[in-house]
Amino acid sequence: MNRLADLNLFLRVLDEGSISAAARALDLSPAVASQRLARLEQELGVRLLHRTTRRLHPTPEGRVLAEQGRGLVEDLDALVAGLRQASGEVSGTLRVTTSATFGRLHLSPLLPEFLARHPQLRLSVDLDDRVVDLVTAGFDLAIRVGALDDSTLVARRLAPNRRVLVASPDYLHRRGTPQLPADLAQHDCLVLTGAQGRPTHWTLADGHGGEVAVRVQGRVESNFGELLRDAAVAGNGIAMHSTWHVAEDLRAGRLQIVLPGHPPSTTGIWAVMPQRRLLPARVRAFVEYLGERFGEGAAWDHG
Repeated sequence: MNRLADLNLFLRVLDEGSISAAARALDLSPAVASQRLARLEQELGVRLLHRTTRRLHPTPEGRVLAEQGRGLVEDLDALVAGLRQASGEVSGTLRVTTSATFGRLHLSPLLPEFLARHPQLRLSVDLDDRVVDLVTAGFDLAIRVGALDDSTLVARRLAPNRRVLVASPDYLHRRGTPQLPADLAQHDCLVLTGAQGRPTHWTLADGHGGEVAVRVQGRVESNFGELLRDAAVAGNGIAMHSTWHVAEDLRAGRLQIVLPGHPPSTTGIWAVMPQRRLLPARVRAFVEYLGERFGEGAAWDHG
């Protein structure tokens, strides 16, 4: 157990960025933490960390230990948490990452109730539009929106991700309302960019059970959906958005659905977890809670 405890300390140092911060998190003195890291390096016969004046960086051997050893620590945590769950206790720190806008709009409002259900639980929530490596970053799970890439991760679908084209009434009054997907070529489209660059086409339903790719262009593009939503409300063009993002704008009349008979395909909202044998009770409880609150009849699609 000493080796696992030392391994857990090493992982915490990588997550926190310093020995002193890791020591505080584990209620240790920096001196004791340093001694335990030195002991671990001596037992393994390799250096695990490069120490600089600002931050610690793992050596190649340290990266291997972090990647392969994190699962051991998490499996032990899961085993202990599973035993505790037998008495109804969900505890530990749940580390979650999700996109900034979805997290703010739809995850944040649910957290107080979840914490009230599990008073022994702590939450660490990272809002970031980048797709991070859950294993190396030390997250328990991610809430991801859209189509998932093939990977070794485990995913559970929490809700449908319905998408629509939207524009402001003012824009449609000035520029006219598209009647067919091909009409988008004559309009300013607000384009979401990403890791793959700027998409040149939107894929929409063709109205006959198939799909059609339509070339899009416009004056505004961004990697942040919130900016494109603001631009659409301001009358700068037509945007593609998930209904969870623009539901309130549609209800309030700030935006209208464009080409309702030719929607983009529906994808999913997913709880994504690292592949491992034992799922911690805190993760299982959170995923079940989100499935209960989101589900197929997600509130943002009502009405």
